[in-house]
Amino acid sequence: MKVTALIPDELVSEVKTKAGGKTLTDSLVVALSEWVSLKRLKELNEELEKLPLMFKDDYSSQKVREINRR
Repeated sequence: MKVTALIPDELVSEVKTKAGGKTLTDSLVVALSEWVSLKRLKELNEELEKLPLMFKDDYSSQKVREINRR
């Protein structure tokens, strides 16, 4: 997608340096992808905070190891 955006030069320079893409487009794709990943993790953490994972009463790490070894 072609986009026109007004972004401060200092921010663009830092993104190019930190993201390490060959072009500005590559660097922006890397930066935006990482930002989206972080946002997804934050949302997942918030969801888990509201409804934490629960183990069954008969859960055992030994049982899981045995299943994985089959």
